[in-house]
Amino acid sequence: MQEATTANELDHEFDRTEAKRFVVSDLTYVKVGYRSHYICVLIDLFNREIIGHSAGPHKDAALVSRTFATVEGDLSQIQWFHTDRGNEFKTHTMDQLLGAFGIGRSLNKKGCLYDNAVAEATYKVMKSEFIYQMEF
Repeated sequence: MQEATTANELDHEFDRTEAKRFVVSDLTYVKVGYRSHYICVLIDLFNREIIGHSAGPHKDAALVSRTFATVEGDLSQIQWFHTDRGNEFKTHTMDQLLGAFGIGRSLNKKGCLYDNAVAEATYKVMKSEFIYQMEF
């Protein structure tokens, strides 16, 4: 992937009018016993619905790929996949997955945390309303 040439197609336009056209994602950690496990979700900007999810012990492209595998329906409906610049999103595995379904890539602008605000806000709610209340 050519990170330097990958644009921020989202550009703070969080309101979308069609389902499964623009999907955002990120990963977060959850303590499971004394170790960290990771959660990945795909969020449809149309209605803020979590359309894909996965969890596991490794923060990697395989976790993200498994998340796409949980999406119901045709993945080629997704036009754009927006994430931060985490290494797990910038792999050959992700290039192949996105290419197979004709999904474009959109990355945060370097140093701009607000570009992935929907994913960050979703994790904040998940953690405060559920995860921090539980022991795994």
